[in-house]
Amino acid sequence: MLYSKIEGEGKPLLILHGFLGMSDNWKSFASKYTENGFQVHLLDLRNHGRSFHSDDFNYEVMMNDVFDYCKHYNLLKIDLIGHSMGGKVAMFFATTYPELVDKLIIADIGPKYYLPHHQDILAGLNAVDFSKKPDRNEVEEILYPFIPDFGTRQFLMKSLYWIEPGQLAYRFNLPVFNKKIEEIGAALPLEKQFEKPTLFIRGGNSKYILDNDLSQIEKQFPKFQLKTIPNVGHWLHAENPLMFFEETFEFLK
Repeated sequence: MLYSKIEGEGKPLLILHGFLGMSDNWKSFASKYTENGFQVHLLDLRNHGRSFHSDDFNYEVMMNDVFDYCKHYNLLKIDLIGHSMGGKVAMFFATTYPELVDKLIIADIGPKYYLPHHQDILAGLNAVDFSKKPDRNEVEEILYPFIPDFGTRQFLMKSLYWIEPGQLAYRFNLPVFNKKIEEIGAALPLEKQFEKPTLFIRGGNSKYILDNDLSQIEKQFPKFQLKTIPNVGHWLHAENPLMFFEETFEFLK
């Protein structure tokens, strides 16, 4: 069973984080949605956060993890938000189990295939030798040449935790990501469709959803709307949380 944090009462709203993220990344949003009548479920996807580790890692198994989660909590009608990899999981889920989903929000990812593009990040993460018992500052120093962007480093550092005094580790399953990185870019099969309201929301500076992707999105999500948050990149919800909340809440209500 996936680890989750559940807050509030009302219509179930599930939020799925992106690659190398975890439920904690969405804490501040959870309280805003709960104030507005939702019961928010922040999930850690397999091999991330506090959820279980497994050698099986693809969208099919991640989608079925979410299905098992809904079954366990008897969630019969949900709204669903997914960012990046979590957005792809959400697409797989909604097109496979459309009867369970009322409204779908996909943050900065399309249904198309993406070439592997996390090589620098993985190289940095793999450069850390935890047997030498580095502290948090030393880990950040090792990551810096590979990942010069401060925000990205801080995002990754959130997955560091103390296994025991003096011994740090990553919460995510790096060995499996090294082997299965191709899976992150997998496309949603062309025959899969979701014919209910869907919001695609992208960062104005991001290249993940291009204008020439929209015709394919429309074939698979015929009731889609597109919103663009200006002057932000792929982590649009972190860079402009107010506008992200306003646009998503407007759509959900």
